[in-house]
Amino acid sequence: MSPASLKLLIAGVAVALILAISATWKIQDWRYGKKLAEQAGLHRSDLEEISSAATAQAQVEQSKRLALEQQLSASEQTHHQVLSNEEKKQARLRDRLATADVRLSVLLAEDPASCNAVPPTAGAGGVVHGKARAQLDPAHAQRIIAITEAGDRGLIALRACQAYVEAVNQR
Repeated sequence: MSPASLKLLIAGVAVALILAISATWKIQDWRYGKKLAEQAGLHRSDLEEISSAATAQAQVEQSKRLALEQQLSASEQTHHQVLSNEEKKQARLRDRLATADVRLSVLLAEDPASCNAVPPTAGAGGVVHGKARAQLDPAHAQRIIAITEAGDRGLIALRACQAYVEAVNQR
């Protein structure tokens, strides 16, 4: 075999090898391209399912939140109405105390060590049955009413807070 034919044979084998490698490369590219396209389609459909499920879940949560906000708004309105009514009632009581239309009195404690067995006598202007009472000075009565008003506000606020917690815990 001559060196020229050997070179030609080597060149032919090299060309055939290059053609085989490029054909194999192209076939692998087609196969992997097809697999990647299938996987991309599956991935896209999975993402669409996840997205639709997340959208549905968000809508459910938003409707729950809206219902809770409406319930809390109604509760707040009720709390405001109760507080307003209580303030009006306290203001009327303060006005009646100021005009001496009503007097605040307290029960007097009986001293068990006392030997006085004579019951207290009723005044000339009225008939009082039962235990002895003492009327409070109007200024003291006003302070007592202010204290009870603050306590009533606190109780109303406590009831509103309890209603809020119950509403939130029900959800």
